[in-house]
Formats: sequence, C-alpha cells, structure tokens
Amino acid sequence: MERSRDWMEDARRDLEHARSDADRGFYNWACFSAQQAAEKAVKAVFQRLGAEAWGHSVADLLGELRTRADVPATLIDRALELDKAYIPTRYPNAHPAGSASSRYTRTEAERLIAHAEAVLEFCQGLLSPLD
Repeated sequence: MERSRDWMEDARRDLEHARSDADRGFYNWACFSAQQAAEKAVKAVFQRLGAEAWGHSVADLLGELRTRADVPATLIDRALELDKAYIPTRYPNAHPAGSASSRYTRTEAERLIAHAEAVLEFCQGLLSPLD
C-alpha cells in the first residue's frame, strides 16, 4: 500500500511540532523534531516511488535518492547537520555533562528548522509531478 501522503502529513506535523517547541524554549526537542520531519519527508518520496527506505539518516536517504533524482549537494549538507540531532538531543549521556536540554540554543533550533523546511520543500517538489 502506497502511503506517501501519510508520511508527508506526519513530516509537516513534526515540523510544526519543532516550531512550537522552539517557541516554548524546548530547543533540543525542536532540533529532534526537525530531523524527524526531514526524515519522514524523504521517506514519503521513497513510498511514492514504491521503494524501501531504511534507516534514520536524512543524508544517507537523500544520497540513496540521488540514484533517482537530482539532489543538490547543499541539501545533503543540511541533512548532515540534521542527522546530528537524532540521538544527542534526547539523551544526557550523549554529552560530557549536563542534560540534553541544556545543550541546544534557539539559534540552533531555528537553523535546523530551516534545514528541515528545505528538505520538505524539495521532497514536495518531487512528489507534486507524481500526483
């Protein structure tokens, strides 16, 4: 069953969640939700193409997508930064000291949200002609 619309809807909601968390000062969760939004958007494209998408690395997923679409190198760079928010945003033992929540800033959250927005826009652009 093809569920690209479901994946993209969840990607959009994760992006909204990231914005809400940034507004409320939960910067680590905003960064994580931004990564999740981007991951789900790329997986939506794979769904539409009838292909399997494994893993949680947005950069790796976009790298795999390069075999089927022209993925800009700048988007891969953004994805690499998003990938760094997958685990350390949630676990204090990913840092030498302090809670995960003490390790992220508004500036960082806003930057990762912008990266996720770019990934979603790119993926939506790939999905639109397929509709």
